[in-house]
Formats: sequence, structure tokens, C-alpha cells
Amino acid sequence: MKHWDYFLAPYKQAVEELKIKLKGMRTQFEMGTSHSPIEFVTGRVKPIASILDKANHKGIALDRLEEEMQDIAGLRMMCQFVDDIHTVVRLLRKRNDFEVVEERDYISHEKKSGYRSYHMVIRYPVQTIHGEKKILVEIQIRTLAMNFWATIEHSLNYKYKGQFPEDIKKRLLSAAEAAFQLDEEMSQIRGEIQEAQAFFTRKKDAQDGNK
Repeated sequence: MKHWDYFLAPYKQAVEELKIKLKGMRTQFEMGTSHSPIEFVTGRVKPIASILDKANHKGIALDRLEEEMQDIAGLRMMCQFVDDIHTVVRLLRKRNDFEVVEERDYISHEKKSGYRSYHMVIRYPVQTIHGEKKILVEIQIRTLAMNFWATIEHSLNYKYKGQFPEDIKKRLLSAAEAAFQLDEEMSQIRGEIQEAQAFFTRKKDAQDGNK
């Protein structure tokens, strides 16, 4: 267990640092009184059991985990609108505090299961007492609707170990399409939604200022 604590420490550090940095992007948009393409940010380090399961499934040797497993450290950035995802991707590409090493667009090219999301794998430098250590981190950028579907599919995947009954598979595909249609519809009235949200924020700020 001590070996795992030592191995995972830089991944935990990377997740905490990146959460602060990426949440800071949202704060900067809000301070500029413009719409933030980032709704919220979450992060986690993959549990040891999940690392071992994936290594076994993918045929990854334990001494090759750092080089071959890209999502030991993972972050998710939630967006309101599909267009916001592309804005966030452009912002991440411009940063100089990490290197983007791979991108996978599962929005334009969704998986057979119906899964949609945008994945970026970055190489992030962690400062340790032994010097700099660069580790791989996966960032998933998706809408709230995409995230709802993906969370449900992930839970079912554990239950059925990837072997979904045919009726469940069909319903998941149908639900994935419904979630995407929801995103499309919300994009059509994006201006009205943002105007209403801005009005609500101004009203709330005014009420707070009068207290």
C-alpha cells in the first residue's frame, strides 16, 4: 500500500493543482461579466482497484502504467452548451503550463454506445522534492446532458461488465440521442438563456448589496 501511496502522490497533486487553475478560468470570465463556458470542474485519481482492472483488461504491465495509462489522473469540465466545449478546448490549447499530447473528439464522432465527450490528454509538470515529474492527465469536456448520460452508462457498465442486454443497449442509444437533441435545442435559444441568467445574477447581486 505504501508503494501505491508513493506512486499516486504526484497524480493527486496534479488533480488538486489543475482544479484550482481550471476553476480560475471560470472566475476570470465571471469577473469580466461575460458568459463563462465552464459550468464547473471536478477531478479524481483512479482507485487502485480500477487501475489494476484496466491494466489487466488492456494488457498494460504495472511498470508501464505511467507511460501507457492516460487517465490515472482525470478532470471533467462541464459546459452548458456544445459550443462552449470548443471554446474551452481552444483555451486549453493556448496554455503554456502543460502540453497537450492527444485529443479525441467523441462529439463529432461519437462512440457506438452513444457516448459523447471531448477528451484531451495532457502532460503536466508536477514539482516534487525530487524535482519535476511530468505525468499524463486526461481532461474530459462535456455538457451537463452528456455527463448525465455518461454517468448512468458507466454505472450500468459495471453491473453488466460491458455486456449489455440488447434492450438496455437500445435504450441507452435512444437516451444518448435524446441528450444530444436536448443540447441542440438549448443551443438554439442560447441567447435567451444567457440573458435570463445574467438578469438573475444582477438581481441577486443587487439584493445582496441591499442587505
